[in-house]
Amino acid sequence: MNFQLKTQAIRLRRMGLSYSEILGKVPVAKSTLSSWLHSVGLSKTQKQRLTEKKLASARKGALVKKMQRLRTTEEIKRKARLSIRRIVKRDLWLMGIVLYWAEGTKEKEYKPGQGVVFSNSDPLMIKLFLKWLDSCVCIDAGAIDFGLYIHENHKDKVAEFKKYWSEITGFPRVKFDKIYFKKHKIKSIRKNRGENYHGLLRIAVRKSSNLNRRIAGWIEGICFQCRVV
Repeated sequence: MNFQLKTQAIRLRRMGLSYSEILGKVPVAKSTLSSWLHSVGLSKTQKQRLTEKKLASARKGALVKKMQRLRTTEEIKRKARLSIRRIVKRDLWLMGIVLYWAEGTKEKEYKPGQGVVFSNSDPLMIKLFLKWLDSCVCIDAGAIDFGLYIHENHKDKVAEFKKYWSEITGFPRVKFDKIYFKKHKIKSIRKNRGENYHGLLRIAVRKSSNLNRRIAGWIEGICFQCRVV
């Protein structure tokens, strides 16, 4: 029986079948099969077929893992979303303060009179900050200016980026005429590129140095109440 199985295994191997394919037809241990076939050579075409089969299997396995990861991620995010209840104005006020603390320009001793300037490339963060300016500190839309920072190798997409940020913010495109080009560094590795890249948007509030100081005081108050000072 073993001789017949070995003969069958060798014949299948010479046909170019992989070990897993042979094991599906020859019921023996993989170690036994390996000892039978270690000296059986394959043609270049057969080796290429097996290599392509391994790559296809690896891609399929990677795709399965990716789909599992995406399903797990979406379920985690779904449960997390449900944990966020109604947000009242005071919640938004505190969120805006901390948001500015992280991404806003602060007044320095060597640079007094610094106004409120907030910069980011995340459209949702930009929307939230603009909502904070409107709802919590009552800044008129006419007092808000924008500056768009773009890598110089995207000069041909200025009109596209202006349209994008106009749609995100709800402000007319004419408000995005201040364009600043950043020198492209070949050696730098940027993750935010391709179709997801729309430059960095700077939001500046006119005559807002006192508001900047109030924000600094609010930040100090948060730190005091959280007992981190």
